[in-house]
Amino acid sequence: MGTPRVDLFSGPALVRRAVIMFVGMLSLYYFAPNILELFNSAPELVKINRRWFLLMILFETVSFGFLWWLTRIVLPNVSWFVAATSQLASNAASRVVPGGAAVGGAVLYRMLSVSGTSSGQAGAALAATSGLSTTALAAFPAAGFALALAGAPIPESLVPAVLAGGVLFPVLVGVGVISVRTTRPLVRLGLLVSKATHWAARVFRTDWHVDPRTLVKERDRMVDAVGDRWLLAIVAAALNWVFDYLVLVTALVAVGADPRLSLVLLAYTGGALLTMIPVTPGGFGFVETGMTYLLVLSGITKGDALLATLAYRIVSLWLPILAGAVAWLLFHRKYGAMDHHVHPAADQAV
Repeated sequence: MGTPRVDLFSGPALVRRAVIMFVGMLSLYYFAPNILELFNSAPELVKINRRWFLLMILFETVSFGFLWWLTRIVLPNVSWFVAATSQLASNAASRVVPGGAAVGGAVLYRMLSVSGTSSGQAGAALAATSGLSTTALAAFPAAGFALALAGAPIPESLVPAVLAGGVLFPVLVGVGVISVRTTRPLVRLGLLVSKATHWAARVFRTDWHVDPRTLVKERDRMVDAVGDRWLLAIVAAALNWVFDYLVLVTALVAVGADPRLSLVLLAYTGGALLTMIPVTPGGFGFVETGMTYLLVLSGITKGDALLATLAYRIVSLWLPILAGAVAWLLFHRKYGAMDHHVHPAADQAV
């Protein structure tokens, strides 16, 4: 089983990348006042106790650790070293380059292939981990509703906030289990997406079309790749998001904010979705502006929202990028130049 070759330097690819960079520069110009306001709040970071930053870094490290575990669930023969370094390096590549999702995927695929993983296994791992992660993120609105029913505010102590993460975890796992074990909810969701796409196609006079059973097909592909380890994979994907969410919660506690956890969860979900906008590195500008605005709507002051957002992004975006560079060097030191040590089964796809 091979995977299609992705040529990142072909004419069309370069044109798309140029367009993305142009749109990205326009976006940064548009968000410039908000970005400058965020940077102006940077000196206030010294007021945050170092222990809070250490805790945020710990939560983010654990979050990444569950991604590495997810990779090993899908590919049991992959070592922890390869799982960690390939994921960190691919994450850094996808965050640094505008529209870098394809670049990040190519880096992950290449590194897995160099370490001895066949092309079919590497391709299946990419599809499965992406699908599981997206499924877990899609469950966040349901978790927000559960927390809203509980009426849980962020208290002065972090312990109850962490316990609220315990509410988030079973909701994410529950939605994942339902999506794997049942088909009707996915078909209904697919019908809604199909109808929305059809309506948008009429408005914009295009030929957009979505097969209502696309979600079911993607679910089946994911389950085929994971096999009977699908529950462990769902748990790993859910915990990855839960601990990243706790980084934001810790940042809010550190600045003395006191909004409701359910609204913070919606702000976090919005920020995670904005991260996927491919026109700036890591959604830079979009996430900072959107998350700050959503946190203000959740009931905290703009100053606290700016400071918490800045602290969260330092830990969740910029530090992992640095870690990705180190991971790349460590991988290169162990396996050498990737152009010369590709697994034979991967030659046809790279």
